[in-house]
Amino acid sequence: MLLMSGSYHTIQGAEKNPSYTVAVNDPIAPELGEVQMHAVKPKAPVVGRVVSTESCMQGRSASFVRHVSIDVSGTPLAGSFRAGQAFGVIAPGEDGRGKAHAVRLYSLACPTLGEDGSGNVVSTTVKRVIDEYSAEKETDDQEAHHLFLGVCSNYLCDLKVGDEVLVTGPAGKRFLLPADPSKHDYLFIATGTGIAPYYGMVRELLQGSGDPASSEIHLVMGTPYTTDLLYDEYFASMAEEHEGFHYHRVISRSDVRREYVDRYIDREMDSTFRSFFSNPRTLMYLCGLEGMESGMYRMLARHGLSEGFVEVKEPLTLEEHETWDAKSMKRNVKSGPRSLVEVY
Repeated sequence: MLLMSGSYHTIQGAEKNPSYTVAVNDPIAPELGEVQMHAVKPKAPVVGRVVSTESCMQGRSASFVRHVSIDVSGTPLAGSFRAGQAFGVIAPGEDGRGKAHAVRLYSLACPTLGEDGSGNVVSTTVKRVIDEYSAEKETDDQEAHHLFLGVCSNYLCDLKVGDEVLVTGPAGKRFLLPADPSKHDYLFIATGTGIAPYYGMVRELLQGSGDPASSEIHLVMGTPYTTDLLYDEYFASMAEEHEGFHYHRVISRSDVRREYVDRYIDREMDSTFRSFFSNPRTLMYLCGLEGMESGMYRMLARHGLSEGFVEVKEPLTLEEHETWDAKSMKRNVKSGPRSLVEVY
């Protein structure tokens, strides 16, 4: 177990491998500050207007992802959001039961001051949902296998500049940058459209109203193919311009190496990430597919770097991390105060 009382800690596993012993100060839990929630409630949406829509892709891909910006000036949503929160969209029409479509939440992909610098234009990263139908209940048609389109994602991607859209929000009070970002360093880990909030956060940290953040920042982006990388040119340019910003591309279906974010960090642990996780300033953000969360927690436990990032409840123990299964992890393994998680 980790010793929490003093200024120095022995990382779990050090008795087997001395390289796991590092001297660190007490970890710093983030102070996120207050946020506004539901300035516009789902039952009383307001009208926004699309001001831009453009592809996020960098080549031919099986996915279709767009960056959509919506002007909400003159509504309670304007100026009420922070980077990392989400806003709601209500698609027109009715569902299969004849009821109006429910609100769908989308991560903000803009800084706190919005795309316009005045808090009037929100944006998000939208992937078209195109899938094949499969029966989920016994009463469903067991032979059906037609293609279907996601209701709200395709609606948003179809919108043109000038089109009106019903919006709500903001929502979310945990997946945020700290109130004082200078107190922390950051590990942002994303898969797919989980990159959306980081596109806003990185711009806020490096191109905000003040001087660029002096924090050390690592962004790890996982995708199946290089053509699925989102905002790739922007992040690459930021890595060239800012010494403290590091951009890691992780490709899972590469001809060279099938890589996943947790395996990549595991492989680069000693060269890049061990001292970073051991730093008491470091915060870890996870956004994207749920599977990467369990992979990261197992990997941190294996390296003896769980303190502040992972909390384990009985009957599970950190020492037995290799035996954790998905069911027991969902119930007994949670994010610690230095992990901020938004997975689906």
